[in-house]
Amino acid sequence: MEIMTWELTEDEVRSFDENGFLVLRGRVPGPLLARLQQAADQWIDTGRAAARSNPGHPDYKFADRPAGPALFRVDYLHDKTPSASIELLGSPALLGIAESLAGTAFVPTYESLVFKEEGDGAAIPWHQDAVHPRRHRIFNIDVYLDRSLRDEGALRVVPGSQRQPVDICALTAAHGWDLPGAVAVELEPGDVLVHDVMLVHGSAPVTGNRLRRTLYFEFRPAEQILEEGPWDAEWVQRRLRLVPLALSEYASRNPGQPAFRWRAPESLRPASSGDPAVELRIAHQTHTPGSYCSAGDVPSAL
Repeated sequence: MEIMTWELTEDEVRSFDENGFLVLRGRVPGPLLARLQQAADQWIDTGRAAARSNPGHPDYKFADRPAGPALFRVDYLHDKTPSASIELLGSPALLGIAESLAGTAFVPTYESLVFKEEGDGAAIPWHQDAVHPRRHRIFNIDVYLDRSLRDEGALRVVPGSQRQPVDICALTAAHGWDLPGAVAVELEPGDVLVHDVMLVHGSAPVTGNRLRRTLYFEFRPAEQILEEGPWDAEWVQRRLRLVPLALSEYASRNPGQPAFRWRAPESLRPASSGDPAVELRIAHQTHTPGSYCSAGDVPSAL
């Protein structure tokens, strides 16, 4: 089998470091994209059903809308059927980015589906996902399942804003949605947006929009977690058990296709627990705080 890494070019890494984001067009192959789109619909349907049978289920997040609570986020995708998210995690299209920016000791730290229903033009306030000392790169790989257009509330980003913590309340009070230098990022299904977790970003309110579903996969270097937290070495080992499962799932769904060569240091390679059901859902008890305008208001970008 051919081995390839899909690594980023030096120019792409330089652009990411300078601007805090990077757009990769057509990154996700068509067959995998189709499976992800179908899976997203099922995860959403399952979430709605779970809300009726088990209100307050921690994997499904709701937002207040004029018509009532609306499901907008599904967390911990890997233990849910269909298995398209763990296939995506094992793909060279995703892991090539992770290794390019976090090194061979990358750790997959979060995975979620965030979406807006058709006609839901609610704003996503300006924010920084997580604020950290910036000794290492921490980033999200955002896989777009639907078209995202400027006039329909496409994500806005402020290039270069990732370099330091930002007072979001003061910034919003001074400029509203017209932040100096902000640009809208238009994306098509299968495109990927890689963004630094400290990049200031948000989505202005619009009168209606089409369905927009985005998959978020956060990565960090193991060294960053072990130096700065908020998790420990045992948690890192548990999260890294996802990688062999993901590589196996990708290989089984894509026979004969190029595979990602995992080059993690031997000291970080965990032995399997023997229970994939447990390994596929490793919860977070703590989080790296972000920068938002109101306490408790933790939006997720689309």
